[in-house]
Amino acid sequence: MPVKKRVFRMAGAVAIGILLSCTSGSAQEKRLTAREVVARIQQRVGVPWQTETVDTFKAGDPDTPVTGIAVTMMATMDVLERASAAGDNLIITHEPTFYNHLDKLDQLDEKENDPVLAAKLAFIAKHNLVVWRFHDHWHRHKPDGIVAGMVHALSWNRYQDAKNEYLFNIPETTMEKLAADLKAKLSTHAMRVVADPQQKVKRVALVPGASGFAAETRALEMPDVDVLVTGEPREWETVEYVADAVTQKKGKGLIILGHIPSEQAGMEDCTRWLKTLVNEVPIEFVATADPFWKN
Repeated sequence: MPVKKRVFRMAGAVAIGILLSCTSGSAQEKRLTAREVVARIQQRVGVPWQTETVDTFKAGDPDTPVTGIAVTMMATMDVLERASAAGDNLIITHEPTFYNHLDKLDQLDEKENDPVLAAKLAFIAKHNLVVWRFHDHWHRHKPDGIVAGMVHALSWNRYQDAKNEYLFNIPETTMEKLAADLKAKLSTHAMRVVADPQQKVKRVALVPGASGFAAETRALEMPDVDVLVTGEPREWETVEYVADAVTQKKGKGLIILGHIPSEQAGMEDCTRWLKTLVNEVPIEFVATADPFWKN
């Protein structure tokens, strides 16, 4: 082969190699990052983004390229392990990851040296996970994203009050039958009820999660509300209040689902919503297991 032709072909091969290298590098640079996923959520959630919020990154590098997204109610160790095994490295959780509302790492006596916290942090680092919380703004979404998911799971859409998304006019039943229906539909196995089992029920207030005494009793104080369905009330506040109401025959009742069962369906709905915003990577709902023994 003439020297000139050989040089020309070698130069061409080098040029092609450089081009392919640049193309490959460009493709890697364009991979969706966790920060970009969150930016889409912020743009599309439909409410102004608040500066004072718990909806922030809790662990990992926000600029990490996303391989898959796991949406969950609570980023427990079990959820993290299952998500990582499935190839998901961005975890979007509704509730805290590190055992307190603000996910501060200094709340335990041993701080980051606490063996349970340390093991969780180590797992997140080892598997290059990124954890982001989506709580405040999913509740502020219109309608409330958690409530909408629960309504969907319960098939209560047709019973929902047009003026108040937390109130429902259901066909008359008894407290005992309503509790059984909720238990079956939500697969909760640690439900607690404070009520006369045979009390008639028509008007229901649904207040998921741990909304606090003020919100819970505000619902119960409504004259036509027969029962409050909630997630995690304090026993020395709302539970005692309803226990006294039952003794006084006020016609009030309380159904405690547990925090996770009372909101989990809302994050399953969040998964469906997120799939309309992100199509570059797989997105799956990873259910949080109810930690309590069956009763």
